[in-house]
Amino acid sequence: MNLLTSWFRRTFADPQVVILGIVLVVGFAIVAGLGRILTPVFASIVIAYLLEAVVVRLQKIGMPRIASVLLVFVLFLASLFFLLFGLVPMLTRQLTQLVQQIPNYITQGQDILLQLPQRYPHLVSELQIEQLIGNVGNELALVGQQFLTWSLTSVGDVVGLLVLLVLIPVLVFFILKDKTLLIDWFKGYLPAERHLVSSVWADVEVQIANYVRGKAGEIVIVGATSYITFVSLGLQYSALLATMVGFSVLIPYIGAALITVPIALVAYFQWGWGWPFGQVIIAYAVLQALDGNVLVPLLFSEALDLHPVAIIVAILVFGGLWGFWGIFFAIPLATVVQAVLKAWPRAIKEQANGEESLETAKSDPA
Repeated sequence: MNLLTSWFRRTFADPQVVILGIVLVVGFAIVAGLGRILTPVFASIVIAYLLEAVVVRLQKIGMPRIASVLLVFVLFLASLFFLLFGLVPMLTRQLTQLVQQIPNYITQGQDILLQLPQRYPHLVSELQIEQLIGNVGNELALVGQQFLTWSLTSVGDVVGLLVLLVLIPVLVFFILKDKTLLIDWFKGYLPAERHLVSSVWADVEVQIANYVRGKAGEIVIVGATSYITFVSLGLQYSALLATMVGFSVLIPYIGAALITVPIALVAYFQWGWGWPFGQVIIAYAVLQALDGNVLVPLLFSEALDLHPVAIIVAILVFGGLWGFWGIFFAIPLATVVQAVLKAWPRAIKEQANGEESLETAKSDPA
């Protein structure tokens, strides 16, 4: 108990450490308690963070900030218009076609499974296959019921989505336009003595900026390259699968493996075993190799000093807490935690050195 009390006094004797702890607790409480309500604000901040880099580059070539903001915002609206009226209808159409083909795929899968007892009688029996088909059928029926229930109750979500499509661009514009004003307003609520907080933020700011902008670029590049590759190979549902591949980069080590399953299934049901199927698998493997060995080092100039186990744990924890945004920000949040853990002992050590120097000065007769 004395050891714990001593550690507590030594750790929280420095006001800087107390301020950092309070900022972290308050920030976590706001995100955890109001995360869903403030989702449009968080999404707008992320988008504005991405666009800010373009605004800064335009300012460097001599364009006034307000003109840069207006130009970048118009380009953002044009991109949003393309997504809503170009990409989304294509994805919806391909998803509808895929859902319509699922019964045929199930029938083909059943035929393949029923042939297994004849080919491998020592490994599997007809009774086991029939039980497997029955279990799969029950699961698919349950999924169908859940999908129907979601469809009937999603009218309110559609209305909310339409509101977000108007609200988020407005928030993005004002965050870009009044960036300095908003930052100064936020700093006004922080204590004047916040050197440790500033030190931690300085450690993570570069990596967060690098990660967010790099990951957005990686999604676009990987998705576009996958779409071109799948179309050239004649793979069905190319846009839908390419979009899934693009967003799979949000989950390091796991996303690429998960997306392999739908790609392989679609290719198999389209061509069966053969060279076209092999071409798709080989092309996908090459894309993943180029992404991991060429694109990622190119986009992420600042290496994230995180162990793969730490990355996976961060994805599980933050993804479980905040869903998609938790997965997207899992690595930056893990970087923040790492920076805090590094800065915390440093602050304590500096405090101890300062106290030791003070005692030495007092004991010096000179």
